[in-house]
Amino acid sequence: MISFELFKAEDGIPIYTQIIRYMKRGIVAGIINDGDELPSRRVLSATLGVNPNTVQKAYKMLEDEGLIESKTGAKSCMNLDRDKVEKIRDEWIRNDLKSVISAMKKSGVTKENMLEMMGKLWEEE
Repeated sequence: MISFELFKAEDGIPIYTQIIRYMKRGIVAGIINDGDELPSRRVLSATLGVNPNTVQKAYKMLEDEGLIESKTGAKSCMNLDRDKVEKIRDEWIRNDLKSVISAMKKSGVTKENMLEMMGKLWEEE
C-alpha cells in the first residue's frame, strides 16, 4: 500500500496536483512500483483531510495518464512499465533543470559558467 505519511500540503497549489506530484516523485525515487496498491479514495481523503472529490480528480488524472488502473469494486493499483517510469523521470529532471537554469539566468550566470559549474559538481558526485 502506498503510504502518504510524508505528504505535506503546500499553500497555493491545488491538492490534486500535489497528490499527483507526490506519487510521481515516489515513482522517480523507486519508492512506488508497478502493482503497488493505492489507498481508497475515502481513506486517502480522510488521511489528508480533503474532499473525496479532490482525491478522485487526482486518481482520474493518473488513470488518464495510464499510471494507475482502477477496477470497480477493487483496489486501484499502479500500472507502470519501464517506458512510463523513464518518461516520468525525464519530465521530472527536465522541470528541475528548467528551474535551475531560470534561477541562474536571473542571477546573471552565463551558460558557459553554468556548464563549468555543473561539470565540476558532476565530477564531485
